[in-house]
Amino acid sequence: MFVDECVIKAAAGDGGRGCISFRREKFEPWGGPNGGDGGRGGDVVLLGDDNTNNLVDYRYTPQRKGERGEHGLGSDQVGRDGKDCVMRMPLGTLVTDEETGKVVAEVVENGQRIVLLKGGNGGWGNTHFKSSVSRAPKRANPGQEGGSGRYRLVLKSIADVGLVGFPNAGKSTLTKSITRARPKTASYPFTTLQPQIGVVEFPDELHGSKRLLLADIPGLIEGANENRGLGHRFLRHIERCALLVTIVDMSGLDGRDPRSDYEHLLRELELYDPALLEKPRLVAANKMDLAESKAHLTKFKRKHKVDIASFSCLTGDGVEKFKKELLKRVTAFRKSEIESQNVSV
Repeated sequence: MFVDECVIKAAAGDGGRGCISFRREKFEPWGGPNGGDGGRGGDVVLLGDDNTNNLVDYRYTPQRKGERGEHGLGSDQVGRDGKDCVMRMPLGTLVTDEETGKVVAEVVENGQRIVLLKGGNGGWGNTHFKSSVSRAPKRANPGQEGGSGRYRLVLKSIADVGLVGFPNAGKSTLTKSITRARPKTASYPFTTLQPQIGVVEFPDELHGSKRLLLADIPGLIEGANENRGLGHRFLRHIERCALLVTIVDMSGLDGRDPRSDYEHLLRELELYDPALLEKPRLVAANKMDLAESKAHLTKFKRKHKVDIASFSCLTGDGVEKFKKELLKRVTAFRKSEIESQNVSV
């Protein structure tokens, strides 16, 4: 089951109590205080993990808590610190405070460690309160409470390529053809009901293998920008992609016009976020094995002056060439990103 949004309650551990204790060795009837401090409570920590791809664990166990610090002991023994509550997050997770609506964290890198809530400090034992006036203090501090809150987790997939199109355009079939992901495929609309992340492999013994992450997004419908259909749950998964691939059924067998489909796709993206249209785009013309497709492709090229990769998922013709085009474009985009960052620095 794929879960890309949920609400959790999290609390860091409380600090342990300080101890009230006095030395009671033989021949030391008036021994001074020796109460140890309490241990610190465990933090709530977010850890970026590229082996985690959704939030399903937090849907069914939404309450997370750091361990309380151990109480202080006699003989100046300090209590053990509580264990941190480490929450492994898929890359691309936004964490929003439910009370304020403010984004408090964003997990974007593998191994990234963010302290969401700090554990409470341990209380002082009575040793700290000894003075010339109070030689035997019977006072110790309680541990501080750890932070707590209610948070909304929202996953925006981090993938190199975002695959978008209307239902039955062939997104899932293409994903199965070029990755090891196995989304459900069928001849009816909305077969895919959740994003699928697949890895496109490029074996190269000489220069080392390369790989791209491809996000197969559930079929878009008109009005998605208004949250119809899967709406925003679909659209947010393409915000971080380096390359948008709009797949079009070029056969038009379902009575659809490929040119109109493409225009509607762009319109929905623009209404949701105009910045999406500034991303590099590639049109994927699918079902080119059918006789009607060639005529439609000619008309499409006349109307839309865009880069087009044509292929047939059914026969496999043109698919390998399409894969190489993806690698070429994503590599160029990543290189330009690095260069622009170096210039700004």
